[in-house]
Amino acid sequence: MDIGAVVVAVAGMAGTLGGAFLTQRAAERAKVRELDLLRAQEQTRDDLLLRRTCYAELNRDARQFTTALTRHLHLLRDGSVEDADRQALDEAKRAHRDRYSEAQMIAPDEVLVRASAVNKALNEVYGRVKRLERGDADAPEDTFDAVAAARDGIWDLLRDMRAAMRHDLGVSPAG
Repeated sequence: MDIGAVVVAVAGMAGTLGGAFLTQRAAERAKVRELDLLRAQEQTRDDLLLRRTCYAELNRDARQFTTALTRHLHLLRDGSVEDADRQALDEAKRAHRDRYSEAQMIAPDEVLVRASAVNKALNEVYGRVKRLERGDADAPEDTFDAVAAARDGIWDLLRDMRAAMRHDLGVSPAG
């Protein structure tokens, strides 16, 4: 047998084995890329679900806090605030605080700017309502009418927040 033929045979066999090896490695890399893509899609879906849940709860709790402030103002005007009413208002405040805290860890800046404006307005009106309730509302902005007007302004902030959330979720265009 000729040495050249042996070299050609060995080279052919090495090429065949090497080709199979390279094909197997390429298939493994493709599978890893496919799994990475699947994980990324699952993470994106999970993130979207988490934000959607957080946004729905934040929107609900902010609206309920606003409604509780409205109810409390009406009770103050009527002079009929009871401990249960105070507790209901404070519970609405706590629920909103907890949801807003969660949103601070999840929401992008575009949403947080609007959520922060809502949070600030709610807490300012809450403070003014409590001053009215205690009878130490000395500032001109702490009259029933001024506090009610400030509370009414929260609804516009809530609409802006909701629009930003819906845009972030891809439900509606930026507006």
